[in-house]
Amino acid sequence: ASSPAAPFFSMGGATYRVPMALHALNRARLAARLAALLLPAAAAESPAAVVLQGAVTVTRDDTDHEPLVRQESFFQWAFGVKEPDCFGCVEVGGEGAARSTLFVPRYPESYGVWMGVIKQPEDFKAMYAVDDVKFVDELPTFFTDLNPSKILRLHGLNTDSGNSSTPATFPGISKFTPLLDDALLHPALVSLRVIKTPPEIDLLRHTNRLSSAAHVAVMRLARPGLHEYHLEAAFLHHVYFHGGARHVAYTCICAAATHAATLHYGHAAEPNAGALRDGDIALLDMGAEYHCYASDITCSFPVNGKFSPVQRQVYEAVLAAQKTVFAAMRPGVLYSDLHLAAEREILGGLRAAGFIAGEISEMMAARLGALFMPHGLGHLMGLDTHDVGGYEEGTPARSAEPGLKSLRTARVLEVGMVLTVEPGCYFIESELRRARRGRRRG
Repeated sequence: ASSPAAPFFSMGGATYRVPMALHALNRARLAARLAALLLPAAAAESPAAVVLQGAVTVTRDDTDHEPLVRQESFFQWAFGVKEPDCFGCVEVGGEGAARSTLFVPRYPESYGVWMGVIKQPEDFKAMYAVDDVKFVDELPTFFTDLNPSKILRLHGLNTDSGNSSTPATFPGISKFTPLLDDALLHPALVSLRVIKTPPEIDLLRHTNRLSSAAHVAVMRLARPGLHEYHLEAAFLHHVYFHGGARHVAYTCICAAATHAATLHYGHAAEPNAGALRDGDIALLDMGAEYHCYASDITCSFPVNGKFSPVQRQVYEAVLAAQKTVFAAMRPGVLYSDLHLAAEREILGGLRAAGFIAGEISEMMAARLGALFMPHGLGHLMGLDTHDVGGYEEGTPARSAEPGLKSLRTARVLEVGMVLTVEPGCYFIESELRRARRGRRRG
């Protein structure tokens, strides 16, 4: 008899199929990494156990409205489960090394009326290629029967947000307090997420190709008389209609004219509402997300389809910086050195255009590049736009220097890392005034 088809995630039709083997491989990598860290305890009959908690269903303020749930990233990395309110366990060491158990909510019959067919454990087991599926209320019994040497929970700092992950908790967990270890798992998981597997790279490549096509469609649509939100709407339509990307990786930034000098324009107070006018430059920073894997693409173009001479000079300076970084990127290179190379190229372009004057070396020493590129060159990318591991323990520390302090990682590049390269040149009036007051001029 033929074996059943390997399980995958897709949105149906011709949308990209993500093999659940991607997550099985991640779980195997995790079990192997932790077993090495736990030796000789991992060789004991009683295994250690990882427990991860997925995204939790919430309601908006005091209403019964449930915002669309997006899975918690570490849980997604290990299990690839789209349903909220789940837990997952991965056994480490012992005879069941890397054995996976998914825990799903036990829904009441009324769930079937409002939310759809209630899937059974065997359905989830087939969907997600895990070894076993139980109900969430069986967690205490499961751990009692497993009798693990440790229960490893996720707790650690995200160096981009300054927030910490919340350790898994469930009714009855207090019984296992002596076994809880909240220190070991986070650095191990972060380290593994930094280096992508071939299936993850394939998925990221697909998501970014989808976003690239959407950006091209938006450029073709753009013209004077539209508004910024028209460009956002066109992007959202394209990635969902053509690629099944229901989520975007971050809030769309569709900034025209002076709005483009605001790095994270497009938030609730600045909702991409500006008009597109003849002669404006539009800066669009938008990226689709598929199966929780991100894309991040920023591009600038003239709304009327033709650069003015000054616009072209600035654009070509930034393009030269990007090309310089692309040519220099390879394993063993410091990402912070690439940031400085981009600054140097932009300053050279601005000097050639007559915007600034002086020696480039003196400008770099004075950190003048940060005046025009106050953000970092880019960042790690994966399950989050600003992916974890930028300032992992044992890697170069964050700089205190202008510009460099905004760099989201200063790491040595390694095979398997995925990073963005997005140099920029901004003329921010408040920063220019401050520079003039401080006489920090080329």
